[in-house]
Amino acid sequence: QDINKNGIIEFDEAEESGTFLNAISRLDELAQKGINTIHVMPITAVGKTKAIGTAGSVYSALSFNKLNPQLQSDKSALSVEEQARKFIDEAHKRRIRVIIDLPSCGSYDLYMQRPELFVKDKSGQPVIPADWTDVRLLNAGTESNVNRDVYNLYKEFVDMVINLGADGIRADVATNKPAKFWKDLIAYSRTKDTQFLWLAEASESWNEPGSDYAVFTPYDKLLEAGFVCCYFNIKNWKTGRELVNQVITTNSNLAKFPERKAVIGSFTTHDEMSPLLVNGPKLSLMIMWLNATLPVNSYFVDGFDTGDNYIYLWANKKALKTYTDDDYYFVHRGKIDIFNFSRQPGGKSEILSENFKAANRVKYRFMPIINNGKFVPLKATNPSVFAYAIGYNGKSILVMGNLNFRGVSETSVFVPKLDKDTEAIPLKIEYLLQTRDILKIHLIRVKFR
Repeated sequence: QDINKNGIIEFDEAEESGTFLNAISRLDELAQKGINTIHVMPITAVGKTKAIGTAGSVYSALSFNKLNPQLQSDKSALSVEEQARKFIDEAHKRRIRVIIDLPSCGSYDLYMQRPELFVKDKSGQPVIPADWTDVRLLNAGTESNVNRDVYNLYKEFVDMVINLGADGIRADVATNKPAKFWKDLIAYSRTKDTQFLWLAEASESWNEPGSDYAVFTPYDKLLEAGFVCCYFNIKNWKTGRELVNQVITTNSNLAKFPERKAVIGSFTTHDEMSPLLVNGPKLSLMIMWLNATLPVNSYFVDGFDTGDNYIYLWANKKALKTYTDDDYYFVHRGKIDIFNFSRQPGGKSEILSENFKAANRVKYRFMPIINNGKFVPLKATNPSVFAYAIGYNGKSILVMGNLNFRGVSETSVFVPKLDKDTEAIPLKIEYLLQTRDILKIHLIRVKFR
């Protein structure tokens, strides 16, 4: 509730930050956009010492069995647990599932309380993973010797979120814990809820730990341990061939498992810079339609669908008030703010908003083809152009795109078995964003039913 619209929530001015209860008002909006699952970033209490940002990072866990009191509305007599349960119940009424983020590390405050839970370096100091200076690396043990103290910490988290009615867990940096750790924890969760979903933050491209002191479990071992989903690595494609090769590789890797596994379309996450700052709205449009037509679970960050560039005018400036020992508004440029009490994510692009809803409708309509069909790469004469088809039960989806975002590329795409009797119905014809002139697309012998 940013009343004065300055981008910061000022409690002294009767403004309200995001809570479980005021988030309920956005559920209808999400349902109307075609969203059927919410990945809620960490809801546990956060550390305030050696913190980053004025609220503390949501990934700097102070506790794994207590909810963040900052998410409780003081306008209700309900406890924070009851408010969280109400939010999840309201989501379920709208046929929206809720998965909760499980932090990978602990805060410095938690280290001070329970130092035995953490990895120590050669000098006896707690290990800082990668460049996340506000957290310390938990000691989950090894494949042959799981640390039961940390395991029990996570077991308490599982109990908490299942008791709240959540449908699953997204495990932050799942690679830095042994497969045995996850196998036991996932099996335990399934004794309480046989359909409980586990999503691993891991991808095929990850091949080393975030610290010399951390273990590393590759994505395939995580899937063997019981995770249902991992992340589809979609980063820095330069040619159309790279795009289709990645899909082929991922499909081949998933086919090795006897039980069906899945991936999410990791085109943009809270760790990624806004596509608007990378290649403008054209990239955002491509992300929407690739998510709709590839055999992946569509995945988006709040604000992406309306064109938020996640630029905050007060970012990295000294704050007048702080709730941690950091008095600067720490923000990663172009990424959603997870460190401060700040504005609701969102942009003002009607073109992106309408395409987002349309792409999700297409995904629902053609789910049988996308999920069960054969992925067929198609040859294009221009290296920046990709093309593929997915066919099932006598019907096919044909997709073409251009990775050259600076201009129009001429190309020929070779489509086998396309003849004069083929019926083709164009689902989407791209428009130039500035002039709204229709791009020249030549379809061979198109006729409508």
